[in-house]
Amino acid sequence: MSALDRGRAAPSSPDAKGESQWRTDAAGDGDAPLHVTLPYEHARRAYDASTVRRFRLTVAEGPGTGTTWESTGDTCSVGSHPLNDFTVEDSTVSRFHCEVRVGPRGPQVKDLDSLNGVILDGVQVVEGVLRSGSLLRLGRVVLRFDFSAENNRLPLSENARFGTLVGASVAMRGCFAMMERAAGRDVTVLLEGETGTGKSQAALAIHQASARRDAPFLIVDCGAIPAHLLESELFGHEKGSFTGAVQRRAGVFEEADGGTVFLDEIGELPAELQPKLLRVLENREIRRVGSNNYQPVDVRLMAATHRDLRAEVNAGRFRSDLFFRLAVLRLLLPPLRQRPEDLPMLVEGILDSLRADPERTGALRTPDFLARLRHAAWPGNVRELRNYLERCLVFEEAVELSEEEARRVGPPEVDPTQPYADQRRHVVDDFERRYLRALLEKHQGKVAQAAVTAGMDRVHLYRLLRRHGIKP
Repeated sequence: MSALDRGRAAPSSPDAKGESQWRTDAAGDGDAPLHVTLPYEHARRAYDASTVRRFRLTVAEGPGTGTTWESTGDTCSVGSHPLNDFTVEDSTVSRFHCEVRVGPRGPQVKDLDSLNGVILDGVQVVEGVLRSGSLLRLGRVVLRFDFSAENNRLPLSENARFGTLVGASVAMRGCFAMMERAAGRDVTVLLEGETGTGKSQAALAIHQASARRDAPFLIVDCGAIPAHLLESELFGHEKGSFTGAVQRRAGVFEEADGGTVFLDEIGELPAELQPKLLRVLENREIRRVGSNNYQPVDVRLMAATHRDLRAEVNAGRFRSDLFFRLAVLRLLLPPLRQRPEDLPMLVEGILDSLRADPERTGALRTPDFLARLRHAAWPGNVRELRNYLERCLVFEEAVELSEEEARRVGPPEVDPTQPYADQRRHVVDDFERRYLRALLEKHQGKVAQAAVTAGMDRVHLYRLLRRHGIKP
């Protein structure tokens, strides 16, 4: 796991009640402890530091009892596959079972769609908050989570820009540090992150900063090309190899000779093409469709996905050996909601790229306007922000945010002048809407499966969906 994926928080020693408290290590900030349940913005300020508290995992029960793993950053992937940070060899543990991460809301564990799930202190969770001494049951194996006394310092770039990407936040400067290292080495890079976080821009920036900058940079969207055409697009074909193949055609791996091939949405790559891509990574050679001969290629490969390929491996939809070859250097681009301090730079850069007249767009640069953007959710991240700013330029004013854009990142605000029952219903409704949308997205709209995960009757789930106007 790369240092890029490490966190920025430093919890103090657990208090008398066993609950972790948090403090910032950034120069100039106070030493007063902050409880992990502080409001969102205050928790972020405690998290944005260049050091993270070291933690360890110890096998408390099952095969390998007493084995200990100690962190070098903020993240630990746990499973039976050797690519994990902490490998637990047991048949009841999935290849990529779970991930422990120190984040802005404290140390958390996330189940990677494992077969037997994650039980945290006796409760099965999809995601859960850890404390020092927490026990994680993964099949027959029980792990104990504890904080260590030391901190780990994280590598941060001194630059607030890399290629077309900008950001002065700790999260982005951590990304830039990894990109700078990736540019200096000819390794395969796997770019991960939500839609709209700038994965293709990051790939291009790494290519342009590398020794291959003068050679081609070719992009293939694995999710946009039909499976029966994708093989020809990647590897080329011989004349007459299939209906419509009227002449020989070179694929992108041949055309990009000496340069870089960027495979966007690699998680959509059909299963039948995965072994052929694996051969390219292992032997640097390809075979055209309809040919019996292999030919060498000199390319660097970068790939991107919005999926967690570890969960795809667990589900059998993605080859573990291909993931191993792709994840030589994993680079996670943070969503916009985790770096709201970068909004002024982003807005300025987007408006400049759109050639907006500063005199006519003054309303889009005011502190009030930026504050409003800061509290929006931005599920489409920087791409959605750009679309919104383009919409503002059309009307030459700050237009209203859409329902999805306006959805706040933190907890909903409460109005103490209103009755308790009304405010409670408002908060519960907000939670239910967000939970139901996330639940359906996880199960691709399949209500029966969603009801099992939610632990409720399917009829009751349908009733909740109707009440909130959510369609499966």
